[in-house]
Amino acid sequence: MSVLVGLIVTLGMLVIVPLGLGLVDDPALARTRRTWPLFALPGALSLWLPRGGTATALALCYAVGTLVLACHAPRRLARGHRPDPAEVALLTALLAPSVAALALVAERSGHQLFGFGLGILALTVPHFHFAGFAAALVAGLVCRARDSASCRFAALSVPTGTLIVLTGYFAGEWVELAGALVLTAGMWTVALLTWSEAGAAGRTGATGPLLRVSAGVLVATMVLALSWALGEATGIPHPTLTWMAATHGLGNALGFALCALLARRRLQQESETEGSTAWTR
Repeated sequence: MSVLVGLIVTLGMLVIVPLGLGLVDDPALARTRRTWPLFALPGALSLWLPRGGTATALALCYAVGTLVLACHAPRRLARGHRPDPAEVALLTALLAPSVAALALVAERSGHQLFGFGLGILALTVPHFHFAGFAAALVAGLVCRARDSASCRFAALSVPTGTLIVLTGYFAGEWVELAGALVLTAGMWTVALLTWSEAGAAGRTGATGPLLRVSAGVLVATMVLALSWALGEATGIPHPTLTWMAATHGLGNALGFALCALLARRRLQQESETEGSTAWTR
């Protein structure tokens, strides 16, 4: 696993997932968030060790944490949460890290899972932390905040596109391209909604710039994703995986996911402050 991919995945494990979980109003998830470092720290450490037994054992520890997180999906449904578009996006976010963890365990053990090479498995790990977890979560939060046809489209198309891309791993490049098209449509819709939200009254301090950066970067990184998927399907020249990691991967990690979640955290804090003020009155 390259240094750059390792850094991106480390950010996903240690920062993006717990930051995202903190944006969901669910006491059960709050408990999982508090214990998350017990699983994420070994997982992050596994990235920096040579492939073998120790790295695999640490990756398995992280996999246990992702399974604990994934178990919240059926529990939410059992508690009566209606599977509306926002909830579908959240359920996708809860399940996605477990897919990343499966690929991580295989890659750290040197096992070509389902015949996929170790390089593809290594890139699957950040993909399902950022496209799977972060993008689905942000789409769901956007939909929860503003219920409209475009918000519902974003909340459904991001999980759907992610699932089709995953299916394309097995069914071939053309299916993966179809998934990339659906995912791009959803994420560009998220970017458009986020940009309009940044211009709303009251977006003071760093909140507005964070929203705008996340929206702008998302548009650019998904152009790269489309160019790569199209090239894989048709054979036309396209960026290499190394170049994609340095541009698409790094941009999605820092420019989109981190900025978007930090902005959502600030919006959450502003909302809590307003609610507290109203209560004291």
